Parts: sequence; structure tokens; C-alpha cells
Amino acid sequence: MEVNQRKPEKSTGLKSVIRALQHRNFRLFFGGQAISLIGTWMQRIALAWLVYRLTNSPFLLGFVGFVGQIPAFLLTPLAGVLADRWNRQRILILTQTVAMIQAVILSLLVLTETVVIWHIILLSLLLGIINAFDMPTRQSFLVEMVEEKEDLANAIALNSSMVNSARLLGPSLAGILVAAVGEGICFLINGISYLAVIGALLAMKIIPKNLKPQSSRVWYGLKEGFTYASAFVPIRAILLLLGLVSLMGMPYIVLMPIFAKDILHGGPHALGFLMGASGVGALVGAFYLASRRTVLGLGRLIALAASIFGLGLIAFSLSRVLWLSLPLMLMTGFGQMVQMASSNTVLQTIVDDDKRGRIMSFYTMSIMGMIPFGSLFAGSLASSIGAPHTLFIGGITCLVGSAFFAHRLPALRKIVRPIYVSMGIIPEIASGIQSATELSMPSKDLR
Repeated sequence: MEVNQRKPEKSTGLKSVIRALQHRNFRLFFGGQAISLIGTWMQRIALAWLVYRLTNSPFLLGFVGFVGQIPAFLLTPLAGVLADRWNRQRILILTQTVAMIQAVILSLLVLTETVVIWHIILLSLLLGIINAFDMPTRQSFLVEMVEEKEDLANAIALNSSMVNSARLLGPSLAGILVAAVGEGICFLINGISYLAVIGALLAMKIIPKNLKPQSSRVWYGLKEGFTYASAFVPIRAILLLLGLVSLMGMPYIVLMPIFAKDILHGGPHALGFLMGASGVGALVGAFYLASRRTVLGLGRLIALAASIFGLGLIAFSLSRVLWLSLPLMLMTGFGQMVQMASSNTVLQTIVDDDKRGRIMSFYTMSIMGMIPFGSLFAGSLASSIGAPHTLFIGGITCLVGSAFFAHRLPALRKIVRPIYVSMGIIPEIASGIQSATELSMPSKDLR
């Protein structure tokens, strides 16, 4: 009798971890993105190595990162408005197709040995513009692929696990291929990998959403979105912490070639292993979040994850041996992913669908929009005081930001608790947010 009861529990637990995959559209998306993102991470690592090989300049490493990501700061609010007005599926098909063309052009330039730094800068800018429209649309499209809202948090966690599985495999493969045949093959593989996600998007059957009528003026849509996002302190707190960590901590990626080559005295393999270790940590964090049954404790988890990320950066900046640096990169990857995915879950849970694109554009802007400024700052600072000191400063800043966020948690809970009680949210989810996170706001009260 007892044995028969245990088996369903185990089955339920496993099904709970992957429950969002029961939705056909999400399964298609998951499979297509799993292939495409491996190529994306291969290109990201190969591009950083190519820039440093051609220029040997920390500043240009940061500058290429800046031009590739500054469109996320400038254009994502506009992209969010369009994602709320246009067909998100069609937008994604367009952005993925243009990104594929960008990767193929870059591969041809490298394989024909005609590439120069201005080619890389221009193509990085083009990809940045593509991503500025792709990322908020993709984030807001999740709710259309997962019909049952209670599975949305699990879908976000599984999506993060897929992203970070690719983050684990992509850099490792890139390190091997760059050492063996050069960067051009990595770019070509990335271009081909886009066919998987484009095919998945074309195969989806999306039920059209009945969105509220929108003003014809884009500016009004932008203003409405900013008002919606900033009207309540909890939403601001999440976005501001994300922005701070992205500005001061995330640019560690653009400095990795310096650590791999000059600090740890390795090569492309070392770079691939470092980024792969970060991917392992992020993957562990994603599986941890996917196994959670409620959003209980996400507020504290956001603050804790930002602290872990900051501590990981500080310790990594002090390391001078690869065997110690690898587990520290795992630590930073875990902290980074858990903070981002937890914040995403809270925001996605409470947003109205007619404003979802704009809210996710602000989420994207808080992350990707801050990274270019951080990349430029980190590259310039590393040229003056060195990469290790630059990362050390970034880690300290992340710790300060997480401490301030944790200090504000009691006040945030007081603001949100009565709102969620009055909304009558599903008890399991409501109790989790009220008792631990309280980091959401009801769209109905945003006027």
C-alpha cells in the first residue's frame, strides 16, 4: 500500500519538473531553440576571441560588446510596443531569419580571410538591432505557447535550463573548433542552426489573442508602458537591481579572453572551459528553479542570487589558476541565472497580456540594455587598472545592490500583500508570493 503510493509521487515529481513540455507549441520552441542557441553561444565566444586575436585590445573587446548591445537599450521599449500590437510569431520568424543572414555573412568574411575590425563592429551592431526586437518579443511570446498560466513559471525555468545547456555546450565546442579550424566555422554553424528555430516557429499553431484596442500613437504606448512599470515600487526594485548587476557584473564575459590568455595563461580551450563552467552553474540554477512547485521565497532568492554572483566575481578576479577559476565561474553562472529567471517569473506572473511586450522590453533593457555601457566601461577600466581589478569592483557593486534590495524586502511585502489577497490568485501561488516574495503588482491597479 505504501509502495503503491510512493510511485505516483515520484512520477508526479518528474512530471512537475517538465510539465510545461506538455504544451505542443512550447515543445517545438524548446527543441528549435535548444539547437539554435548552441550556435549562438559558439558565435559569441568565437567573436570575442576573433576581436582579441585581431586587435589585442581590451578596449576594442569592450567596444564591440557595446555596439552589439546598445540597441537593446535604445530600441527595446519600441520593440515592446510593437510586440503588444503585432503578431509575435511573425516578428520572431523575421528576426531569426535576419540573424541567420548576419551569421552567414560573418562566416564568409572570416573564411575568406577578408574580415577587418570595422566589419565586426558593423555586423555586431546589426545583430544588436535584431536582438533588440527579438528578445522582448520572445519573452512575451512564452505565454502564448503555454496556455495554462500555472505552467508559465515552469516554462521560464525550463527555457533557462535550455539556454544554459546551450551555454555549456556552445563555448566548449567553440573553444575546440577555434583552436582546430578557426572562428569562421563557428559562425557558419550558427547560421545553419537558425533553421531549427525558424522551422519550429513555422510549425506552431497559435491561438490569436484578443488584445485591448491600442492607441495609434507609438509614443503613447511607450509612455503607458513606462507608467505601468514604474507605478509600483516592487517592479522598480526588481528592474533596478537587474540593471545594476547587468551594468557592473555581466560585462565579465567580454573580459574572459583576457583572463584566459593573459591571467590564466591558456588559449581558446581555456576560454571555452571558463564559459562552459559558467553554463554549468546556470544550468544547475535552472533545474533548481524548474523543480520548485511554487514561487515561495523568490524575493529572498533574487537578493541571494545577486550576492552569490557578486561573490563569485570577486573570488574569480583574485584567482590565478584555472582549476580554481572554473568552480568560481560555476558560482557566478548559478547566481546570474537564478536572479534573472526569478525576476522574469515574478514579472510574467502578474502582467496583463496587452502590456506584456512592454514589460518584458523593460526587463530586457534592464539586462541587455545595461550590458553595453558596462562592456564599454569594463573595457576602458581594464585598459587602465587591469581586468582583475575591474571585475573586483563589479563584484563589490553587485553585493551592495543585493544588500539594499534585501533591506527593502519587508517594505515591498507590505505593499503587495493586500493586493494579492484582493485579487484572489491561486492559493499556492498567492501564498508563495505574499509570504516570501511580494515582488509583484496587479495590472488592474495600474492606472
